[in-house]
Amino acid sequence: MTSLKDFAAMAGRLDHALTQLIELSDKGAARAAKKLQTQLTEFEPAVTILGQVKSGKTSLVNAMAGWADLLPSDVNPWTSVVTSLHLTPGQDQKETSARFQFMSEDEWNRLLTKGGRMGELAGRAGADSELEKLRVQVEAIREKSRERLGRNFELLMGQKHEYGYFDKNLLERYICLGDDFDLDGAPLGDLSEEQGRFADITRSADLYLNCRTIPFRMCLRDTPGVNDTFMMREQTTIQAIRDSRICVVVLSAGQALTSVDMGLIRLISNLKSREVIIFVNRIDELPDPSRQIADIEASIRQTLKDHHGPTEAEIIFGSAYWANKVLNGEIAEMDKKTSDVLLGWAETRLKSGGVEQSVPSMVWELSGVPAVLNAISERAVAGLGNPLMSELSESAITLATGQLAARQVKVQGSPTGELLSPDEIRAEFNRIERSSLDVLAAELSQLTDDYRLRADRAHGTFVNRATHSLIQHLERWGEQLVWEYDPSGLRILLRSAYSLFVSRTQAAAKSQYEKAVCDVAEFLFRGFGEVVEGIQVSIPDTPDAPSPIVLGQTIALDFNDGWWVNWWRRKRGYKAFAEQFQSLITGETVGFMEQIKNDQTSEIRADILARLQAEFDAYRGIITDLIENATTAGDMQLTFGDEDERRQREELDVVIATLQELRQ
Repeated sequence: MTSLKDFAAMAGRLDHALTQLIELSDKGAARAAKKLQTQLTEFEPAVTILGQVKSGKTSLVNAMAGWADLLPSDVNPWTSVVTSLHLTPGQDQKETSARFQFMSEDEWNRLLTKGGRMGELAGRAGADSELEKLRVQVEAIREKSRERLGRNFELLMGQKHEYGYFDKNLLERYICLGDDFDLDGAPLGDLSEEQGRFADITRSADLYLNCRTIPFRMCLRDTPGVNDTFMMREQTTIQAIRDSRICVVVLSAGQALTSVDMGLIRLISNLKSREVIIFVNRIDELPDPSRQIADIEASIRQTLKDHHGPTEAEIIFGSAYWANKVLNGEIAEMDKKTSDVLLGWAETRLKSGGVEQSVPSMVWELSGVPAVLNAISERAVAGLGNPLMSELSESAITLATGQLAARQVKVQGSPTGELLSPDEIRAEFNRIERSSLDVLAAELSQLTDDYRLRADRAHGTFVNRATHSLIQHLERWGEQLVWEYDPSGLRILLRSAYSLFVSRTQAAAKSQYEKAVCDVAEFLFRGFGEVVEGIQVSIPDTPDAPSPIVLGQTIALDFNDGWWVNWWRRKRGYKAFAEQFQSLITGETVGFMEQIKNDQTSEIRADILARLQAEFDAYRGIITDLIENATTAGDMQLTFGDEDERRQREELDVVIATLQELRQ
């Protein structure tokens, strides 16, 4: 299995091979090779970090970055801020730059006028008292923000601030608590004038730094969680997970994972087990980790099973506190209780086959952070890196062998026979390209229409079943006993419909990719004859579809608490219950129905068509070089014995050999 360190070495070899290919190629192939190199250069595996409140999530992020005091972990951002750490390997620990994006005017207005997602829900349900509480909180936020920012307040909407550095003071201005109360309304005490100045309107923070703990660039996205008053964090977190293929869920050993964490469970239940790593933090706070961990893991897996979560997710136990003590060189300063727990855990691990090592190395290993990094690395390489390496190498081989054919044409000239003219070649290629893309687009449109109908039927079936259950409950128990209905059935139906859509679109894409490549190969032979027989063509892989994370969005039925009880008690009469319920659920689900039916299908469609378009762009480069070399061949006075020509062909052969090794 390829490690991330090995992958970094392979990526370096591929980058060098692409640089050589660009230098050895004519204009058409060189342009295509530069696009491949850009894809490689911009490749950055992204990891989203989720966590329970007070689980030590930010402390873990700091430890993973090898920087104990990087992000402030002693204060909570109230806003929906995702902090992305863009890590670049480097021995010199250094902050290089920072970018802070502010909310758009539409996002801010939605919070102010509707109270965010929670306000919309309360408004639909007629929960006037809850809505009034939100209005009061929102008004306090607005006044505090205007007081801090003054006349610049409106001008900052949708803007971003960029810096060539960052430090703790700068971060606290943008991502730390923005008003004088925490989420429960308790006063926090005096804050500095600058702390939290822009926090109320900051949407995301991107920090760039060198890091000693990773061998290849990586992005760690520290999410704000899913438990804010206005449910804006939930929306931001959903988007962050969609933008990643790996998710680390941080739990506290003292509370593990229970039904209380349903918001968290709903989000990860829409991911594949392979994409989820669960880190149970704070084992330093357990009396006896060696005896308790097995029970904690069993409890977590049972909870995941009960709530349709990723039951096969890898679970790692550790302590970010220990890891950060190692990074700060403060192992000896831990209190006796924590030290005793560490020693007991160390004895257990050594008895089970651990390797003796220095104290800092041993504590670092026992912290679990290296295991998390290894798990991330394994998934980043297997799920993202290796497929990209194979795809880029195969495309580069096609370009390189096409360049050999172009050089042969340059020497020999265009072969004789009933071949196409340059204008005919261009016209025919354009026809094949247009036809292939149009056919695939039409097939994807039909599959999308079928899927939307299936999703609507699933939604209608759920609402009807739920309404029927509600009426049966009323007939049997009346209005005094509060009715509950698990909305997981709707999510399962929609997830099933989405999975079927994804499998069908990928099958359609693969079929059309194969046909397009065969059509181009046949066309090349008709246009240029035997000289192109050495061009190695390959069928591109279909892009992976994003997981349906949006199905984890909180809806009214998820509130089996005082909020739902109050809604229930406000209703009178069977008809009022049924009508209001249908209206409530339809309004609540329209958001994620819109996203899963339209936004995600559009994304899948765009990715599939873009992959085919990229193939045609590469072939166009090859064809352009073949035509130009065939046209100018009579003026070149070249032979296969020409020294410079022979050297370049030999260098191309070396590049091709390297690419063939890398695509395995």
